[in-house]
Amino acid sequence: MIRAVVILFSFLMSHALLGQNNYTAQRKQMVETQIKARGIDNLATLYALLNVPRHLFVPEDLKAFAYNDNPLPIGNGQTISQPYIVAYMTQALRLRKDDRVLEIGTGSGYQAAVLAKIVDSVYTIEIVEELAQIAKQRLRNLNYSNVVVRRGDGYNGWPDKAPFDAIMVTAGAEYIPQPLIDQLKVGGRMIIPVGPHNQVRQLVLITKKKNKVVKRNVMAVRFVPFTREE
Repeated sequence: MIRAVVILFSFLMSHALLGQNNYTAQRKQMVETQIKARGIDNLATLYALLNVPRHLFVPEDLKAFAYNDNPLPIGNGQTISQPYIVAYMTQALRLRKDDRVLEIGTGSGYQAAVLAKIVDSVYTIEIVEELAQIAKQRLRNLNYSNVVVRRGDGYNGWPDKAPFDAIMVTAGAEYIPQPLIDQLKVGGRMIIPVGPHNQVRQLVLITKKKNKVVKRNVMAVRFVPFTREE
């Protein structure tokens, strides 16, 4: 009986390790073919994409597709962004290890986890209560101790934790919220998709200088809408 239990345990462990090794291989292939091949060369960004287990941030029935070159639904009408877009937006912010970053649109928590591998602290806001709670628990379980999740309207930012070195908005806005610009440090960067809902938007990179705000369109994108509290 004991021998049978040992054999069963060894069988289950070998299959679990095989599954993890398979995900690791998929993640490496994702970085090589989807990220590096498209010009992402920031070492910190590549390290984060290699070391955040994306399959743990998608619904169970979609794990097999976690490393594919496309966004995936995560419930409540929201999505986890395409890996390349995650990498592009992360690299564009030119992050440093001592940065404090604000993210608007936590979703599943994947982008926050990527940021957390690079910077000192991440503050992330999600308007959908269910997604906020799931992401908070998931990030806690995966030991991302430098991420703080809050349920709220991202338009207003997080004044108590401002100013931020960088701000990332992962939902499409019709215009750039002024409170987010106000909460950005001088010299700080923000990236946000801007444009009419249900249409192609422009990914806008913003740099806050002492006497002006510089905006630059960097890519055409599609994002779920930036939603507000009624």
